[in-house]
Amino acid sequence: MCCIGATLGFMLFGCDLLVSSIIVLDLKMSMQRRVYGNPFAKRNPNYLAAYDANSSFRSVPKPLVEFANKPMILHQIEALKAVGVTEVVLAINYQPEVMLNFLKEFEAKVGITIKCSRETEPLGTAGPLALARDKLIDDSGEPFFVLNSDVISEYPFKEMIEFHKSHGGEASIMVTKVDEPSKYGVVVMEESTGQVDKFVEKPKLFVGNKINAGIYLLNPSVLDRIELRPTSIEKEIFPKIAAEKKLYAMVLPGFWMDIGQPRGYITGLRLYLDSLRKKTSSKLSTGPHIIGNVLVHETATIGEGCLIGPDVAIGPGCVVESGVRLSRCTVMRGVRIKKHACVSSSIIGWHSTVGQWARIENMTILGEDVHVCDEIYSNGGVVLPHKEIKSRILKPEIVM
Repeated sequence: MCCIGATLGFMLFGCDLLVSSIIVLDLKMSMQRRVYGNPFAKRNPNYLAAYDANSSFRSVPKPLVEFANKPMILHQIEALKAVGVTEVVLAINYQPEVMLNFLKEFEAKVGITIKCSRETEPLGTAGPLALARDKLIDDSGEPFFVLNSDVISEYPFKEMIEFHKSHGGEASIMVTKVDEPSKYGVVVMEESTGQVDKFVEKPKLFVGNKINAGIYLLNPSVLDRIELRPTSIEKEIFPKIAAEKKLYAMVLPGFWMDIGQPRGYITGLRLYLDSLRKKTSSKLSTGPHIIGNVLVHETATIGEGCLIGPDVAIGPGCVVESGVRLSRCTVMRGVRIKKHACVSSSIIGWHSTVGQWARIENMTILGEDVHVCDEIYSNGGVVLPHKEIKSRILKPEIVM
């Protein structure tokens, strides 16, 4: 069940649900390729403010949150399907039935079988690989993918397979260039071959501008290095492989963004829509009321005199009344934006309402079923689900 030419594994890191959940994708393909995926190692209790005020759990697992009108995880599953993946096994340590029930309807649509393997305790970003060892190893000896589910890119899986086969090392990682490498862990590599020399965490002096992009292709032998305990693949496993000159890095072509935090989510939407414009511009909306790249679901309705864009996604069943201004924002399923409201650089959660002449800006995040009254101003408010906002939010704060 795992190989290039026979099978390839895939693990998706990113099901963050208060506890560090893991998604494992064990993917069979026509060439028997698998992928294994693991969720956020870091915890983020207020992502999209979509969590219950009493328990601090989001109402929806992070991989199921819509990005550009599609659950995050489906962007990756569809990209994997495009290179021949036919089976997915999810390994998650909290409420696996939530993921399975949601994804069941997509099995037939996408043409991939989705199963589940449960992690009983948080195991970091490497431990889940040891847990799923029997799913990732078969007689073929072929490699498997590992992905972070909160990463959006063009997913060049085919190119990565070719790169991995060409260098003959034990593991391949994708890296992406950043403008301020001092904020990240930098991958120091040989430019001509891609061979990784070392990792430098938040360097004070310039040592390079490439960081881990959260997409890996690993030989099964990597599993022999991982114990069944909480383990970091980035800090414990990769440095050892690099020291043996068996780790190689491929520079990610196209765009990349970690969309696991609201600001990255909004930036990622801009990059994604720009990529969509270049590849399949027919999916974007056009018209006199549209500025730049805008994605509008076919079931959404937009009133007269609106100005929409740039970098806006409007989800299914949304109603945008007349005179509304939207820019650099996501409006999720079932939202109503009332007359002459203005929303910018914000995320409006499922089935919420923004009142007439309201102004929502500066990374305001509305959870599910939030109702903003008429003429209300929000400057960076993070509002938990099922709330009614009757007074102004003048500075960034969490509204319980």
